[in-house]
Amino acid sequence: MKLPRRNFLRLTAGAAALPAVSRIARAQTYPSRPVTIVVPFAAGGGTDIVARLVGQWLSERIGQPFIIENRPGAATNVGTEAVVRAPADGYTLLLVDASATVNATLYDNLKFNFIRDIAPVGGIIRVANVMEVNPSFPAKTVPEFIAYAKANPGKLNMASGGKGDPPHMSGELFAMMTGVDMVYVPYRGLAPALTDLLGGQVQVIFGTMPSSIEYIRASKLRALAVTTATRSELLPDIPTLSEFLPGYEASQWYGIGVPKNTPGEIVEKLNKEITAGLADPKIKTRLANLGGTVMAGSPADFGKLIAEETEKWGKVIRAANIKVD
Repeated sequence: MKLPRRNFLRLTAGAAALPAVSRIARAQTYPSRPVTIVVPFAAGGGTDIVARLVGQWLSERIGQPFIIENRPGAATNVGTEAVVRAPADGYTLLLVDASATVNATLYDNLKFNFIRDIAPVGGIIRVANVMEVNPSFPAKTVPEFIAYAKANPGKLNMASGGKGDPPHMSGELFAMMTGVDMVYVPYRGLAPALTDLLGGQVQVIFGTMPSSIEYIRASKLRALAVTTATRSELLPDIPTLSEFLPGYEASQWYGIGVPKNTPGEIVEKLNKEITAGLADPKIKTRLANLGGTVMAGSPADFGKLIAEETEKWGKVIRAANIKVD
């Protein structure tokens, strides 16, 4: 039977509209069951706090539980791989941090390619690190520190919570841009590293803001500079390193990612709801108390940041010849 031309066109137009209708329906019904946010760190740290804050907001906003699952190990690679291998259906999210952009170069045998295998959803927060010394250390400013380090090559110990962590990379970028020669001392966690800084066993740490702020406020540590491009609201009188080293920027940041091929409408819905949360005064205050500034933006914005940071830290790792055991 031959269809009249008008009926044929109506049928073909309806068929063409089906994918768009199904995408809209999928976005409207998502999520219909609990969603897991994988945090590739142990419970209790800044990453975990950010994930729980965002998860609670999404649960209240969307009406389904967003459950935090801590999957620490191998400098976030264990948790990341678990999400890479998860179904691309929007029910498994990854709390992404700056480690992902370091690990891409630091580890030779990863079973995934982060940029290829994780789709960006959106940023959440950017947090400054703090270049800090013991109050007994002779230098009181960044220029004084650089001069002292150059006068004592190889005699200053720079510590962090482990190879490739944000404090380590912040320090290596500083060393590369200033030409100072410091001995890197890795610890199993930032807490014991800070204990030795307090005791004078090491001379400098580029510590995270949440772990350092109370020591600085109590004058147990001296902050020389923050590592972000702009000053921190928590330490407004402390200069940025870029004020002495133009172009310097290093920070910890967090965002959300999902397995590649997750439907775009689900990514957009998650981005929309997270962005709404970041505009909420209560959420902004909680994040500010962690020493961070809101980092809202589109999935493309977050993907651009990940690509740029991967390139930047790759250059630092190769220049400093950093290797993991």
